Amino acid sequence: QVQLVESGGGLVQAGDSLRVSCTASGRTFSTYAVGWFRQVPGKEREFVAAINRYGNTYYLDSVKGRFTISRDNAENTAYLQMNSLKPEDTAVYFCAAGPVLGTTWSMYMYRGQGTQVTVSS
Repeated sequence: QVQLVESGGGLVQAGDSLRVSCTASGRTFSTYAVGWFRQVPGKEREFVAAINRYGNTYYLDSVKGRFTISRDNAENTAYLQMNSLKPEDTAVYFCAAGPVLGTTWSMYMYRGQGTQVTVSS
């Protein structure tokens, strides 16, 4: 069983940067793909970025060039570095992990509880 805990969310101004983290328990983290998703009230959870076990990355078009996903397997942690934040990036950000990389929340075996990111204008 793998547990995921997100951290690093907060309130920032438009144009600022923020890095959120996803720390996993367990010894198999390095073999898993990790995805970041976000959700605002009343909307479906949205894929943001993913990284596979080899370090290949994938992004939502609207965050390309602004967000960077990375991982540190020695620390069992994945990161989402968010630069040039916009008010429309405001959401609860969730991480997920599992053997299969995908852009759908349900494709991941393990899922975190989320961290709030609020970007003020």
